[in-house]
Amino acid sequence: MRLSRIAAVAAGVAVSTLVLAGCAGDASPAAETTDDGPVRVVVLGGIGAEGILADNATTAVTAALASVDAVNEMGGILDREVVIEVIDDTADPTVAVTKLRELFASDEKPHFVMNSGPSTITEAMLPILTQNKVVSFNIGPTETSGDPTVYPYSFNLSASVPDYIHSFVTELDDKGYEDIAILHGSSAYGESFGAMAEKIFTEEGFTVTDMEGFDNAALDMTAQLEALRQSDPDALVLDAYGAPLGYVLQGLDKLGWDVPVIGNSSVAATGLIATEPPAGVLGTPQVANLTMQVYTSTQFDPNDTTVNEAVERMLAAGDIKSSLILAYNYDSMLLIKAAAEAAGSLDPDEIVKALVDPEVQAETQTAILGNYAFTADEHSPHVAPSDFKFIPPGKLVNGQYQP
Repeated sequence: MRLSRIAAVAAGVAVSTLVLAGCAGDASPAAETTDDGPVRVVVLGGIGAEGILADNATTAVTAALASVDAVNEMGGILDREVVIEVIDDTADPTVAVTKLRELFASDEKPHFVMNSGPSTITEAMLPILTQNKVVSFNIGPTETSGDPTVYPYSFNLSASVPDYIHSFVTELDDKGYEDIAILHGSSAYGESFGAMAEKIFTEEGFTVTDMEGFDNAALDMTAQLEALRQSDPDALVLDAYGAPLGYVLQGLDKLGWDVPVIGNSSVAATGLIATEPPAGVLGTPQVANLTMQVYTSTQFDPNDTTVNEAVERMLAAGDIKSSLILAYNYDSMLLIKAAAEAAGSLDPDEIVKALVDPEVQAETQTAILGNYAFTADEHSPHVAPSDFKFIPPGKLVNGQYQP
């Protein structure tokens, strides 16, 4: 059964206005899996939030719509059309929980759920999704969202912090840097990144000359940068996201410190470095020494037909307002299709078994990450250093940095 791409997209763009009475109630399973109706998917995202949160959520929701579009063009899942509903959670955990409870109290229970928000949304949603035995995907992982002993139906799409850091090890080796300084923000991710980077770099034989943290609400990081400069590193590894990145770059410029700066994916996800003055710093001396970590799919490659097709589908489905690192949801339905058809069922337990099967994963042609490598013990991607690149800042076009 070949389905209409236009119809699939039209079904997706209707943002939910569900106003249903009641709450989640008992632990009834999600949608019935024995009927032959459409496969129902819900994606939550803070598209009504403000600033970069809205941009990132819009990109993630667009990726989800394009994912359903792609799967329907391939004949749907088990010869059933896939329909998707978008719920605007405004990036507020309370709103997300309320709307999710309303959904499970209705007659439109989903087979699958995608979360396009930060880890606070994931943390709030997972108990409800687990209670209802719904397979879900998260782009904002929590400490336990990839642990199947806690949340057996939950899968993380974002790489783990150790995977991100091991790609730095390869890059530092390639550049011949031995003495490394670390600067990180005060977010939960920033704190985790700093602590794990210090541990892994030391284990790998590098000398961590100093590590400093900064308050994400601070307006000046000069003192931390001056302390790091005194430790005389070969390179500075940096975690910073949003406005704080601008203050770090201003501090480096103020000190006249020309140390090589290697930013993590948070740096690459900040629009400031992809925007020319006066709104950004692209092309200015502030980024002359900066390289940053991206997925290979985040940099345009004319020969990568899989990624380029994903981008075309996303452009047809909606807006790409940030980098493709927010587009993990594009891979979600491709993973589900492969798992459901290997299992011959939409039963959530059978889907989970198939999702951790290496043969099923190897046959799934995902775009944002080449292979998620989920295991029965860990529902998080296992990403190799070869999946990353370290590139200078550049213009972001359709979610991809241009070479």
